[in-house]
Amino acid sequence: MLNFNGLQFHWTGHDGFRIVDSSNKKTICIDPFQLTKTEKSISDVDIVLISHNHYDHLSLEDLRHLVKIHTSIISAHECIEQLKDLQAEYLKGLKPGEKITVKGVLIEAVPAYNINKKFHPKQDEKIGFVITLNGHRIYHAGDTDIIPEMQSINPDIALIPVSGTYVMTAQEAAKALNEIIKPKKLAVPMHYGSIVGSENDAKTLRDLVKVCQVEIMQRE
Repeated sequence: MLNFNGLQFHWTGHDGFRIVDSSNKKTICIDPFQLTKTEKSISDVDIVLISHNHYDHLSLEDLRHLVKIHTSIISAHECIEQLKDLQAEYLKGLKPGEKITVKGVLIEAVPAYNINKKFHPKQDEKIGFVITLNGHRIYHAGDTDIIPEMQSINPDIALIPVSGTYVMTAQEAAKALNEIIKPKKLAVPMHYGSIVGSENDAKTLRDLVKVCQVEIMQRE
């Protein structure tokens, strides 16, 4: 777990995070996949965010454990049909550029797509998120390459993929952070250790990023 200015970050593996804001008692889960028994037992999830419809981001097996009648789900628009049978309090699909306030939390959908590979085409309108919690803009990049839209994110904290193959390599992610995204406070590598990529990719990012602190998290 990473404690950062009143926020608790738990990396649940791959692109998955559980973020707890102690100031307003909100718990947000992003792209839960292959959760541990402990993570599946969490019963106080207020908001679940799903970046796109691939099985390692939209995992119904994991979501059935997390989603309760008080849970709101915000997802890429393409995910809605797969999610509609979950017993959530609220379900809303977003397209890039759209935003919504849920349970007092501002959530912005931002573009996430490939530019030199075919796995995440721009026309699918898969997304990343900017979440405002405790005065911090948290950017979860989703599955993406370096894209021009990153210029306008302006985050305090960036959660960014590093494995290559389907997303940016660690070198590309470092270039994105140093030259375009420029997080004010912190970057956390993700998208490694489950399907492709290893902790060496996370370490490469840490070695190359100059604009902010990089924290390599241990999976919970």
